[in-house]
Amino acid sequence: MSSQHSKEVKLNIKPLSINQAYQGRRFKTPAYNAYTKKVLLMLPKIKMPEPPYEVYYEFGFSSKASDWDNPIKPIQDLLSTKYKFNDKLIFCANVRKIIVPKGKEYIKFKISHYEQ
Repeated sequence: MSSQHSKEVKLNIKPLSINQAYQGRRFKTPAYNAYTKKVLLMLPKIKMPEPPYEVYYEFGFSSKASDWDNPIKPIQDLLSTKYKFNDKLIFCANVRKIIVPKGKEYIKFKISHYEQ
């Protein structure tokens, strides 16, 4: 592997949405329904900034095999439900994956106004 800095790459193709990537309906699992109830009760009241938004997500995983991007959509949907905003208003995101001991998993987030 080269020690050179990575180069910014631009692909001139329309991004594929998750809805376009899968055929047919997707159904929420009982685990997701239970997770939804639990997380919505855990989320504190916060004062939302003015849109557009910038978000910071930090996921504490106990498995190094966990993909950093898998939990984004479920938590983002729950945040938009709890705080009554449309996630299309998120223009910037920063995501971190942290490895933690089993039983110490967590989700951290921050929603800020995005200065364009």
